[in-house]
Amino acid sequence: MTVTESRRRLTPAPPSGTYLGMPAFPKSAKAALDNQQLRKNLHHATSVIRAKRATRASEVANWEELREAGEQIKNRVGRHLDQYLVQAEAAMTAAGIKVHWARDAEEANRIVIDLVKSKNTTEVVKIKSMATQEIDLNEALEEAGIAAWETDLAELIVQLGHDRPSHILVPAIHRNRSEVREIFLEEMGQWGTPAPQGISDNPPELAGAARVHLREKFLRAKVAVSGGNFIVAETGSLVIVESEGNGRMCLTLPETLISVVGIEKLVPTFEDLEVFLRLLPRSSTGERMNPYTSIWTGVTPGDGPQDLHVVLVDNGRTNVLADPVGREALRCIRCSACMNVCPVYERVGGHTYGSVYPGPIGAILTPQLRGVASAVDKSLPYASSLCGACNDVCPVKIPIADILVHMRNKVVQKKTEHRPTVESLIFKVVAWVFAKSRNFAFVQFFTKMAGRMFGKRSHFGALPWPASGWSSARDLPVPPKQTFRDWWKEREREEASK
Repeated sequence: MTVTESRRRLTPAPPSGTYLGMPAFPKSAKAALDNQQLRKNLHHATSVIRAKRATRASEVANWEELREAGEQIKNRVGRHLDQYLVQAEAAMTAAGIKVHWARDAEEANRIVIDLVKSKNTTEVVKIKSMATQEIDLNEALEEAGIAAWETDLAELIVQLGHDRPSHILVPAIHRNRSEVREIFLEEMGQWGTPAPQGISDNPPELAGAARVHLREKFLRAKVAVSGGNFIVAETGSLVIVESEGNGRMCLTLPETLISVVGIEKLVPTFEDLEVFLRLLPRSSTGERMNPYTSIWTGVTPGDGPQDLHVVLVDNGRTNVLADPVGREALRCIRCSACMNVCPVYERVGGHTYGSVYPGPIGAILTPQLRGVASAVDKSLPYASSLCGACNDVCPVKIPIADILVHMRNKVVQKKTEHRPTVESLIFKVVAWVFAKSRNFAFVQFFTKMAGRMFGKRSHFGALPWPASGWSSARDLPVPPKQTFRDWWKEREREEASK
């Protein structure tokens, strides 16, 4: 069996292999809530990570000042993105990096495929990358007959499990170690060195099996594909932070390195980078610093890949930048802190969001990148309780809750741009009711009547259409028999008669 044939069987067929075609959030969430093992896994993992983050952030006396600095730096990048992109391209080109520009996912995938084919190889090793997941690069490479081997441990678990990532930082957060053991025993031998038959679910043993399995792929790979946490505009330096060392292997051993990076990942100066290297590890893994920080500035003869490429991807980012409110989402440094405190994400997991970006940040970023036309995208801004916990932990102070409300307004505008909906008509009636006191009093007459008619009950049951969709999952209290105004008048009469 060839590598390419193996890879074709490893990746599930669409739509299960990608996020396209998945049901909208409300339907996916109901299914996820029935999975008790998933909820147990998520609760354990997110509670541990957020506790570590809180401890590490509390150690930094100027933590809020660091957050403010991160916000201001990324805002400056957004205001002058065109200038910083030109500066970064010039600096990278001068350092020996070939820079490519991609308007969308299709163009980015085509560039990467052409580069890999030009090296006469049918496989690549990959560093964990949200950008490549966003553009479905693995699936595009497969269609072109190229195997893409994930080398991050969690991404390897997801790939061998014919699964999808469910978390920005910990893609296999929905799996426990017993499930990982079963995946390794069943799948590793089909794609390379098998896991030892007597392997237990002890994490060091599982990590050791992954290390042996990946070693042969590292040693034979001619091409590696990465993302990029940051690009320093003034020097053209690329930065990747990681926890395992697999990234370092991909960045040093192959002859060719292709980095796929979103155009918003710039920082103006090397000095600015220091702010984010303090914010990111504490917010993501709850560490004072990440174990591996790799920074490279162009080609160094005799050291590392000698053929370096950077693909700068737009894929909807300029549309996000054009929105004065929504553009703040582009400050995101992919730390996942918002997911780890989100009560919604903790109960339903990442797959329910139908996007490579789950959780609160995905609920505001994905609909902006893809638009609000599909059932999945227009449901995401409502995948939140608006509790605001995500605002409090975001290291670059993205007002996620405010943008959620902003995106909900966009969804409503999209729904009503051609004709009014039942919902919009209902809210016009509500607006009329609250516009004048006499209108409100008129409606209260009928609510008092309903209260007297159903006085023996505390709640209504399911209401008929069009309220059936709302009332089927919510308890609607029966109106009181006496309104506040009536009670106040009665109180005043009693006080006057004393």
